[in-house]
Amino acid sequence: MVSAEIVTLLLLLAGAAVIQFFRGRKLNLGLVEFYASKSVKAFKPIDKTYTWIGGYIGYRANFELEDGLKLEYTLTLLPRHSLLYFPISLLTNRHDKLFLVFRLKELGGEAHLIKKGYYRFRPKIEDEVALKKEFVKVGEHNYELLYDKKKYADWILNFIQGFSKVENVKHISLTRSTKVLYIQMKPELETIERDFEYIYDYIKSYSPKLKNS
Repeated sequence: MVSAEIVTLLLLLAGAAVIQFFRGRKLNLGLVEFYASKSVKAFKPIDKTYTWIGGYIGYRANFELEDGLKLEYTLTLLPRHSLLYFPISLLTNRHDKLFLVFRLKELGGEAHLIKKGYYRFRPKIEDEVALKKEFVKVGEHNYELLYDKKKYADWILNFIQGFSKVENVKHISLTRSTKVLYIQMKPELETIERDFEYIYDYIKSYSPKLKNS
């Protein structure tokens, strides 16, 4: 027989879960709207499509940009609407995540910059054995740098230093086989607009240096 105390506890948990659901849903929907509006303002797409991911945990967007570039990005949010899963997600995912994929017209080399200790299992890098490897310090933060030509390493190192908070940038890569610039970062309300604008300005200004040579 279930005691009155257990019934009361279950009712309290159920009530807390309902409150958390509505508060968390409202917060995540607000974040989605905010980040989406800032991305449109910064990148000025001539065409765009959005796809929801699993209810209230983010979305994917595909942008056709004015200069012929294509941007695919994914925003994943912590499950703030789930009383039980949210604490677990704080331990496993740690923070909201933004993944940006720019499909470039030309790319003649390869470089990867990965924040040291960020990945539990580092992603596989194609032909990694052929790349030079260094450990570098950007500000007060340690990164692993892999590259085939120094100019691409210099491009990526100069790029990361212009972000509002270097520590929010977890992984940047230039992948020659797919002609992709990839950025994984932690988005923040206070800095995302400035970072979006910086990213796009940097790519437009310095993309000639990525051409075959």
